[in-house]
Amino acid sequence: MTTPYRVRWAGGLRFIGSTAKGHSTVMDGDSEVAMTPMDMLLLGTGACAAIDLVMILKKGREQLVHAEVELRGERRDEMPRYFTGVKLHFVVSGRALSPAKVERAIALAMEKYCSASAQLAALADIQTSFEILEAELPE
Repeated sequence: MTTPYRVRWAGGLRFIGSTAKGHSTVMDGDSEVAMTPMDMLLLGTGACAAIDLVMILKKGREQLVHAEVELRGERRDEMPRYFTGVKLHFVVSGRALSPAKVERAIALAMEKYCSASAQLAALADIQTSFEILEAELPE
């Protein structure tokens, strides 16, 4: 087992989550003060996939200058309200990026490397799309 993560009640429906390495974030059950745990789950999946995408494209010597993921999640109406569908739209910018390499990097991220998407895929249908924008390289 690893060092424990902790979630500590901070009043109302707010909680402070801390990782084993001491990083902390605030979560709120009604999203008035901070992200909800489900918001964090969706954003964590996007970040995980984006990290893998950037690493794969950089390793493939693609001239990437920007990457982001737009996420949409659909949840069940009844409890537990887990995600049943998730759409990730990747937007990458760079110089002469190869559409085939971007598509392959997304597939590898989602199917092989991103643990968060693998976990989410157990209950949700995950769909991806992407667009490539031409961008000047920073000097």
